[in-house]
Amino acid sequence: MRDFIKRALKKLNKLTPEQTEDLVLSAATEIDRLETVLESLTEGILVCDTRHSLVMANKYAERFLPIALSESGAGAQNEPIWTRVKDEKVADFFEATLLSGDRAEEREFNVDAKGKMRLLSLSILPLVNDRHVTGSLIYVEDITDKRNKEARLRRAENLASLTTLAAGVAHEIKNPLGSISIHIQLIQKALVLNRELFKKAHPDGADDIGQEPYFDQLDKYIGVVNEEIDRLNHIVVDFLFAVRPMDLNLGVGNINTLLAELTDFVRYELEESRIKCLLELDEDLPLLNFDERFLKQAFLNLIKNAAAAMGEGGILTVKTKKHDAEALISIQDTGTGIPEENLSKIFEPYFTTKPTGSGLGLTLVFKIIREHLGEISVKSREGEGSVFTITLPIPQKERRLIGFDAAPNT
Repeated sequence: MRDFIKRALKKLNKLTPEQTEDLVLSAATEIDRLETVLESLTEGILVCDTRHSLVMANKYAERFLPIALSESGAGAQNEPIWTRVKDEKVADFFEATLLSGDRAEEREFNVDAKGKMRLLSLSILPLVNDRHVTGSLIYVEDITDKRNKEARLRRAENLASLTTLAAGVAHEIKNPLGSISIHIQLIQKALVLNRELFKKAHPDGADDIGQEPYFDQLDKYIGVVNEEIDRLNHIVVDFLFAVRPMDLNLGVGNINTLLAELTDFVRYELEESRIKCLLELDEDLPLLNFDERFLKQAFLNLIKNAAAAMGEGGILTVKTKKHDAEALISIQDTGTGIPEENLSKIFEPYFTTKPTGSGLGLTLVFKIIREHLGEISVKSREGEGSVFTITLPIPQKERRLIGFDAAPNT
């Protein structure tokens, strides 16, 4: 059709008024079709001219890309596209790539799309017509759900791989630790007896050979060993919990009551750390099916992590909300936040930024929530804090089909 229009335009002065009208209608139909295709795409398309000014954008791009697309006026039309981008990193990317004339494919950026953090893949390609570059094409794809799905699959695969190691870990670590702990207790008893013998040999308390400080020093060293044994035992227990199937004892309960009791339990500890705890619980939240013991463990883990992120105090906000057929529970802090490069890794086994962490805490949380047929996600900015959002299904009432009573025969 476009070739036909081009040929017809060359003979425009020879066309009759009726033929000219048909030509214009054909061109308008072609333009409408192309615009419909452009607006129907599930990816964003932006077109810039040779001066890097924006000349065209579809609705998808307007929805996700943080750019002022609605500005008017002659000056706005001639501005380079990067001057209208609200995100500094994206603007710098556009400016550097367009000015250099280079191609850039599938560069990923976390952007604020109308109040929601989304992960966008941006590509910049030259717009070529008849072997001449006539501008640039910017391709925008929202890959948030894709990356989240990949992360969930990776976590599931990692958890599955851990099951093959569980038996070996239990045998190779837990049993020797138990043996070490028993022998440390025997050493402690022997030291107590030696201390008593020493005191009997020196009834006046004389310590000519300095044995009393020696006993105190041994007690200190053994105390450190016991602490490390306990820490390793906790790691092994968490590890085995992470890989073994969970035996949930589901019951109908009020999630608001559980959260209120849990925050009341840790309130004194939070106050000691200068952390203010706020509860914003939806009173209309329906009852849910959950295992109170496991879910309380997951929430407590998240609350303690939030408190640890607010070393100098802050605000911990616990919210619940009903959304369609799901219950949303969010735990938000005003702490140090999580670096962008770590957001996709925090639920993976053994990933930790703490010097003494096992890297299994959030893995256990992830497993507990998934066993409840729920989802967990995180949003965070460094220096501003983090919010973990848990989604749990609301039990659906039994639905019965409306009976059909046939009309009686008359």
